[in-house]
Amino acid sequence: MHINSSTWFIPKIEKKKLKELSKRSDRPGLIHFFIYFSSLISFGYLSYFFWGSILFYFFFFIYSTIYTFAISNLHETIHRTAFKTRWINEFFLYISSFQLHSEPVGFRWSHTFHHSNTLQTEGEYDHEIEVSRPTDLLKFFLKFIPLSDIFFIHQSSFVGTIKSSLGIMSPAIKISAPKDQQKKIISNARIIIVIWAIIISISIYFNNLWPIIFYFLPTFVGRPLHFAVNVTQHLAAKIDTKDHRLSTHTIILNPILSFYYWHMEYHTEHHMFPMVPSYNLKKLRNEIKDSLPIPFYGLFDFYKKVLPSLIKLAFNLNGYYKVKLPYDQSL
Repeated sequence: MHINSSTWFIPKIEKKKLKELSKRSDRPGLIHFFIYFSSLISFGYLSYFFWGSILFYFFFFIYSTIYTFAISNLHETIHRTAFKTRWINEFFLYISSFQLHSEPVGFRWSHTFHHSNTLQTEGEYDHEIEVSRPTDLLKFFLKFIPLSDIFFIHQSSFVGTIKSSLGIMSPAIKISAPKDQQKKIISNARIIIVIWAIIISISIYFNNLWPIIFYFLPTFVGRPLHFAVNVTQHLAAKIDTKDHRLSTHTIILNPILSFYYWHMEYHTEHHMFPMVPSYNLKKLRNEIKDSLPIPFYGLFDFYKKVLPSLIKLAFNLNGYYKVKLPYDQSL
């Protein structure tokens, strides 16, 4: 994935070291997906086993939460950094996209555009700004409640896929994807809809709701934790800047969350050097840490410090979180 970042602030790092950190391997990706799907299937089985019991809700919530972290699987394969072997990367890209009811080719193009235009609000603006300015506080806090995404289904991947299947491209895809890619986007979206039809047909034919429960419900039930982690990437950050240290946050997470999140908590580093596989981002940070702000230590630390700025942004567009850069430069 080529991302034009020539006009952005880039910290100094030896070319040899960067080349070493940018090397891809199949082994970490295969281990990751093995553990991911093993845990997903295990909690899916426990959900099925405890159907009719209060424990069902507990295990299904965990299953749904793990399921929703397929977004992180999709993100890493979008960047083509999950595997060295291209076809393995693309195989898991499509598996993850079908899990999430999301067409992958359009997302790859629009996400590349996000990297080139992070938190830019003028002209060719960033369409991946997840929390609006001014902040819609009600919508933001609702996202922490399971099933609340039903209220925003018009903005979901379900509706996006249906629109793509009809040739109606989102603004993000229109501005980022070449026209010769749109046929592939339409085709992929239609394949996803066929998968939906097959799963629903199986449920109806066998008079069994399990396929629908395990495939359609998780992205609504299990979204809160992933949202709480994922939204930190650019929350309340400075807009219209060419410095990722100001527009992007890095958080130190516990090992379990870090694993399912594909280490994207090192998000400032990821935006500076998107060609570096996620499993090397911590090493990358150690190489350039003298140029970076102090990270947040866990979600509690992050929200304690950033939430006041987010609330200010509901009333004042200059209320963004002020980052303290090295050498006591606060911006």
